[in-house]
Amino acid sequence: MEVKSSACPLDCPDLCGLSVTVDNGRVISVDGDHRSSFTNGLICGKVRKIPEHLYGLDRVLYPMLRKGAKGGGEWERLSWDAALDVIVAKLELIRSRHGAQAILPFHYGGSNGWLTDGALAERFWRRLGTSKLVKTYCSAAATEASRGLYGKMPGVALEDYEHAKLIVLWGINPSATGIHLVPVINRARANGAKLVVIDPRATPLAHKADMYMPIRPGADLPVALAVISALFERGHADQKFLAEYCEGADELRRRASAWTIERAAREAHIDPAMLDRFVELYAATSPAVIRPGYGVERNRNGGSAIAAVLAISAIANKFGIRGGGFTMANSDARWTVTADTAIGAEQPVARAVNQCGVAQALETLREPPIECLFVYNANPAATAPDQRALVEQLRREDLFVVVHEQVMTDTAQLADLVLPATTFLEHRELRRGYGNMRMYDSPAVATPVGEARSNNQLFGELLRRFSLVHAGDAMTDQELVDSTFAAGPHGPELKRQLAEHGIASPANDLRPIMFVDTFPPSGKVQLVPATLDRDALGGLYVYKPDPGSEDFPLALISPALATQITSTFGQLRHAPAELEISLADAASRGIKTGDTVRAWNSTGEVLCLAKVTNDMSTGVCCLPKGLWRKHTANGYTSNALIPANYADLGGQGAFNDARIQVAKAG
Repeated sequence: MEVKSSACPLDCPDLCGLSVTVDNGRVISVDGDHRSSFTNGLICGKVRKIPEHLYGLDRVLYPMLRKGAKGGGEWERLSWDAALDVIVAKLELIRSRHGAQAILPFHYGGSNGWLTDGALAERFWRRLGTSKLVKTYCSAAATEASRGLYGKMPGVALEDYEHAKLIVLWGINPSATGIHLVPVINRARANGAKLVVIDPRATPLAHKADMYMPIRPGADLPVALAVISALFERGHADQKFLAEYCEGADELRRRASAWTIERAAREAHIDPAMLDRFVELYAATSPAVIRPGYGVERNRNGGSAIAAVLAISAIANKFGIRGGGFTMANSDARWTVTADTAIGAEQPVARAVNQCGVAQALETLREPPIECLFVYNANPAATAPDQRALVEQLRREDLFVVVHEQVMTDTAQLADLVLPATTFLEHRELRRGYGNMRMYDSPAVATPVGEARSNNQLFGELLRRFSLVHAGDAMTDQELVDSTFAAGPHGPELKRQLAEHGIASPANDLRPIMFVDTFPPSGKVQLVPATLDRDALGGLYVYKPDPGSEDFPLALISPALATQITSTFGQLRHAPAELEISLADAASRGIKTGDTVRAWNSTGEVLCLAKVTNDMSTGVCCLPKGLWRKHTANGYTSNALIPANYADLGGQGAFNDARIQVAKAG
């Protein structure tokens, strides 16, 4: 029995250090360690149950080739050599007929570090010359907006929220997606801080908040613009700061002026008096910090909404003091190292496919058509929009689907070839946080289950079989780590910290004070950046109205479950899916908790149970993201109701623009 150190790379801003108890290579239990003062021994229930994920009946143990119809559940066991032979033969045949762009790698990697997201896999695809997947599930619009305004500038450290006197959680639920912020907020409130929650759904922290605004999904933009306009009109804008550190203040004021408190509140279905009080509270309080979540970006106005929310801190100048400003993602902290150097291959000119439109791409792309979908670090059958159309495409006999996966996901069930993948405890991983400004270099602490191989083992072998290994290539994990730390001036120092302590932090950026320790690279905030104004569909800060209709009046949101990381760990969930619906909407439809309901629109339908709750505002329903097809009565989830629509920036998926009707089934 040994206790080994690791770190959790799963898609969460907190990046926990782990203490893993192992018996002869088998994980017995997982707990938190104390290398980070932010996570400090606390871990979530998702990771505590990792032994069930590692050793459960759904684990993929060896390569398997489909027999019979797709989805029929009949498989032939193969050796790794035989499986690789099948892949090479298929890809070579496709490449000879249509070129490599007939091959589409589908991967995400939010729950992977630098060694298993990118590295040899990305090198292989680039050198082979395949189509390129554009990752747009999350942070595409937010990244463009935040970098357009502030550049690569870290925000308020999460632990510094303890110093704030006002904390605004806008479209984020830390109780499910970043639990370590919750005790920090509790300490701040014990010291007198006020908490404001802006969210379509009453989250656990909304129930404790001093002010809760149940905003209509997609109406964040007019609300943020109304706040900006009111700050200007009431004399709360810091004109000195705007003149010294900002460009575009007058233009932003002009664009925001169309949105009065009353008009924005009407569009957002919130109380105008409450929005008015929020403006005054925010203007009068310092330090004040805004924590926007990625829910804000997942609609037709998402990029402009994030930009407007982030601009509020600059208009009132909440910077220059610890705990003041905003936090989007802190992955832009000054690490000075990048995983791109480990890839070691330039991105060729290639056809780009938006991952949110993968179903349409599979159906309609020609010259060449997509004939191979190679899936890893992802489960598109459970996470991509227009689920019904995607499942139909995955069932095609003329589409060769390879899935490298840890467990038999919904996508794996529809594959032609399934390959067993290691988990993060079974391979080495290098990971930096995007909330918690720390980095871990985690060794493998457990023996891989069955014949599982890491991404680098798989794609390293494919590089060799396709004769795509070049002289001097970094091929081993250690060589990839060395090349990563050779990329920036602070690389040797980070490498030293990791070797000595197992944890590292960026130079001078562990807890920066905005506009004291860190500034926009250009020196000024671009409040109406020309590039975003040009790229935004319809123009930056231009509101597109609600897509609801008389036939489909209910807004559907798909927030994260507290028990899963998107669809990861979904095989361990046995409870059936529940559509949360407000008391008023349920009563008008004769629906009670426990009833089977039909939720539908022109894209698809879902049959599931109903949960009538005070947590949902009238006109809004909730069916969580990450559910598997087994969790509903008809084998479809919220993604069957989500069309492949996009936000105004970054090709971001507009998941929260789904509009539906709900009725009692039967």
